Amino acid sequence: MTTALAVILGLASPAVAQDKILNVSYDVARELFAEINPVFAEKWQADTGRTVTIDQSHGGSSKQARAILEGLPADVVTFNQVTDIDVLAEGGLLEEDWREAFPNDASPFYSLPAFLVREGNPKGIEDWDDLAAEGVQVIFPNPKTSGNARYTYLAAYAYALDQNGGDQEAAQEFVKKIFANVPVFDTGGRAATATFAERNIGDVLITFEAETGGIAAQYADAKFERVAPSLSVLAEFPVAVVTENAEKNGSAEVSKAYLDYLYTPEAQRILAKHYYRVNDETVAAEVAADFPEVKLVTVEDVFGGWEQAQEQHFAEGGILDSVFVNQ
Repeated sequence: MTTALAVILGLASPAVAQDKILNVSYDVARELFAEINPVFAEKWQADTGRTVTIDQSHGGSSKQARAILEGLPADVVTFNQVTDIDVLAEGGLLEEDWREAFPNDASPFYSLPAFLVREGNPKGIEDWDDLAAEGVQVIFPNPKTSGNARYTYLAAYAYALDQNGGDQEAAQEFVKKIFANVPVFDTGGRAATATFAERNIGDVLITFEAETGGIAAQYADAKFERVAPSLSVLAEFPVAVVTENAEKNGSAEVSKAYLDYLYTPEAQRILAKHYYRVNDETVAAEVAADFPEVKLVTVEDVFGGWEQAQEQHFAEGGILDSVFVNQ
């Protein structure tokens, strides 16, 4: 009788509630979220009594956005380019005012395009003009498929405008010279890293400053050196709940909590540990010595915003296509 009652009570007792989300992210964020996810999961269980499984998908940011439009069931996106989330909003998967859903225009952390060079910096690469020099091999992915590379393109272009008094034609010629020094255009940042660090191709890798730190640590035996240019473009890392999918999957609550967590001091310290610059003033002050001063310009100030940059530079037949001529 007692045993039977125990079985009945056991069957009747509720199982531990479980949540599940898919975070679709940019190509080089694997290690970052591998550290963040279990810490958030522990906090979520402590706060709610529920467990959460966080699945990851990584790839070139623009390719990831297209995959979501084609059915990849992302609950949240953590991208490296605003326009790729705008594409999802235009497709009806989330609100057009998605940037108002979280602080700092829905960008919990940021970085900038910077350089990684080989031991001793044999080509003397210190700034963008060194990348246009004859005999320098430059590695970065294809701006048509990689948000990472679009920032590289815009930073080089912004540097040229700053140096030549805003001359657009001169800026285009400058970027053409850099593109002519690229031996291979990989589709994403991870593949470009492999080209530079594992295939030993190129004199300099251009990627987010955060990624230069991670690569230098990962390939410590190679003794790569990090170089911050004098000027670069503020690279926002926008996040959003993919509302349509999250509501369909019953994950809206945990999805929002997951992105909210990225703004907490605990998460901001993890981000800084992975060489990302953070907005939390206390954490930023703690790690200030690790981040050199760089003149940062914005896409809004130099290019009129992402919408205008998309139309003028990245749309079919735009300026980017012209600098790809004969590549």
